Amino acid sequence: MTPAPTKIHYHKQSRELELAFADGQSFRLSAEYLRVHSPSAEVRGHGLQMPILQYGKKDVSIQNVEGAGNYALKISFNDGHDTGLYTWEYLYNLGKNHDELWKMYLDRLEKEGQTRETSVIQLHQL
Repeated sequence: MTPAPTKIHYHKQSRELELAFADGQSFRLSAEYLRVHSPSAEVRGHGLQMPILQYGKKDVSIQNVEGAGNYALKISFNDGHDTGLYTWEYLYNLGKNHDELWKMYLDRLEKEGQTRETSVIQLHQL
């Protein structure tokens, strides 16, 4: 059984969500990491399909964090994404498996020719 968090704190300057759990584990997860691993259907996909690659999220930040019952957080990001509930179990697993999940994400970005950088559309004046 996954322990509940004993501390939840968002550090605005570093854009990291700090979580301490009852078993002594603690993690600092970046807003970008949380955003690209959102448990929402928009990101996870529907059914058994591969999750939809999120890119251009390097500068994303968290606008709001609120509890959802006694089992999850609802996180609102400054890019408008605010669906999906981050359960204690999901957050704990994101923390425990951070290095592996982050490497897989970076590898997939490279494979698909995408970047963490926010896309900038160049407008040419006619």
